[in-house]
Amino acid sequence: MTEVIAVFDIGKTNKKILLFDSNFKVVKQHEEKFPVITDDDGFECDDIDLITSWIGKSLQEIVADIAYDLKGVNFSTYGASLMFLDEKGQRLAPVYNYLKEVPETIAASLFEQYGGKNEFCRKTASPALGLLLNSGIQILWLKNQKPAVYDKAKAVLHFPQFLSYTLSNKIVSEPTSIGCHTFMWDFDQMKYHQWIADNEIALPEPINNDVVFPAYVAGKEVKVGTGIHDSSASLVPYLKASPAKFILVSTGTWCINMNPYNKEPLTASELEQDCLCFLTPNKEQVKSSRLFMGHFHEVWAEKLAKHFGVAQDRFKKVKNDQELVDTLSNKYGESSVYFPTGKESFEDGLKLVDLSIFANYEEAYTQLMIDLTALCVTSINLVIPENDDSEILYVSGGFARNPIFIGLLKKSLPAKKVLISEVDNSSALGAAMVISDTFSDADVSKLDLGIQK
Repeated sequence: MTEVIAVFDIGKTNKKILLFDSNFKVVKQHEEKFPVITDDDGFECDDIDLITSWIGKSLQEIVADIAYDLKGVNFSTYGASLMFLDEKGQRLAPVYNYLKEVPETIAASLFEQYGGKNEFCRKTASPALGLLLNSGIQILWLKNQKPAVYDKAKAVLHFPQFLSYTLSNKIVSEPTSIGCHTFMWDFDQMKYHQWIADNEIALPEPINNDVVFPAYVAGKEVKVGTGIHDSSASLVPYLKASPAKFILVSTGTWCINMNPYNKEPLTASELEQDCLCFLTPNKEQVKSSRLFMGHFHEVWAEKLAKHFGVAQDRFKKVKNDQELVDTLSNKYGESSVYFPTGKESFEDGLKLVDLSIFANYEEAYTQLMIDLTALCVTSINLVIPENDDSEILYVSGGFARNPIFIGLLKKSLPAKKVLISEVDNSSALGAAMVISDTFSDADVSKLDLGIQK
């Protein structure tokens, strides 16, 4: 029998179960898409009963399968979602969608009471994202809008901890969920922000993510993790296995640059430039910056394809032509063709750029990547401290396969060793790795993280 850890990786669209062996290789994977339901206000939300029922059935099937010896279970989920339990530990409300609109006065009142918006956001290392995207707002919203429900609430759990609770029956908090743009954590004091106590909200002290609890699944005792926020989980493989200090550039619709070795406090200026901090599983600060790079690329790639009459995905065939890069760099210098005044001018660029200045698609696309990479490097530099001792830049996600981007990144950051990440399913892998001690024999340091191109 193969010893395995089961990880339920719960995204907004896809819900996956992955089984990892003691070498952290995926030995089985299954993906589901569940129909959404509506909450008590008629707004779309995940069907939590369907999800927990699927988790239970999946675990029973694994225990019954003679090929596997289930040792541990953990959960990696999207953030900004809370669950409220009554005194008997029963769920009081749906898992509200973080895109739900709530009165802006709730956040405004919080800012007013605790030093103003800029100082409050700096202290909690949380940009004010609106809606329910700062999960602390959900507590105040429930208190304000649904007092009958709120008054019965005896425990508040983030989504990963609720899923863990359904197996372990333990009410816990952990750093990664509580420390990620929630408005709930005071990064200056490294504890819950004062407003939590002032509102008499009882939250458990965060415990590290390597803590496990015994639970019975289909009569078999297994170890259950605390659950982990997916963004932080994706950093874990590198924290566990990187041979040197690093910065992770995680690319996709958003490009998120994460530096777990930058101890400098977040400044108001960095916050304005789309920086935030979150916490590692060991409750240490990770300074991060964000760029809407994948979205910018997608919109411009569509416009270029239309203008030059080529296939939508033609960009995948454009090579890193160093001569062309040098020619364009000499022609346009430091000025950006597509983003004339930085990322804020995205919409202006779409209207104003005259694509006829380019001889062909390859030239236009190469210049787009020069401009996007320049924005990305500016964003990366925001998380590099004055006394920087990080050596490696890991690049994961879609842009890791873009030869122009990788070439320009190496040129722009010559002091860093740029590696293309070989890590797949990083959030689920991170969730498995934090409870690696549940295996009788596992060595997380042997993981192959990246290759140089």
